[in-house]
Amino acid sequence: MLSEKEIHEIEHEIGLYPVKSAACIEALKIVQEHRGWVSDESVKDIAAILEMTPEDVDGVATFYNMIFRKPVGRNIIFVCNSVTCYMMGYESIYQYMSKKLGITWGQTTSDGRFTLLPNPCLGDCDHAPAMMINKDHYNRIKPEMIDSILEKYQ
Repeated sequence: MLSEKEIHEIEHEIGLYPVKSAACIEALKIVQEHRGWVSDESVKDIAAILEMTPEDVDGVATFYNMIFRKPVGRNIIFVCNSVTCYMMGYESIYQYMSKKLGITWGQTTSDGRFTLLPNPCLGDCDHAPAMMINKDHYNRIKPEMIDSILEKYQ
């Protein structure tokens, strides 16, 4: 069940669009901001508010790779795996981080601190390889930079 605060924020977003369903992405982001992810129950609640089917809301949620449909860690690490980042060495970044954290794509560390996800593009091809942790963007990453970057996130 959505909280009154979540419902209020979603209703505010609805008022900014000509039709309720246009606020779907914002509604998903609101719930995720409050809960860390979007559960099946939340999808149903959002659908009811937006006068959509749960399947339609889930279709939107699963289309966007930054909407999480299962629990994630406190910090989400997106490593760009585009062609450009691949050519510029993203694999060494991924391998180092995977070994250091003891997880692979889609997994969360046992302490719940990090979830590691691929991202097809972070829009920083001219400064590849790139990654993002939560809303913080990093580029021209080298494996020797990773330890100090990860220390910033609890």
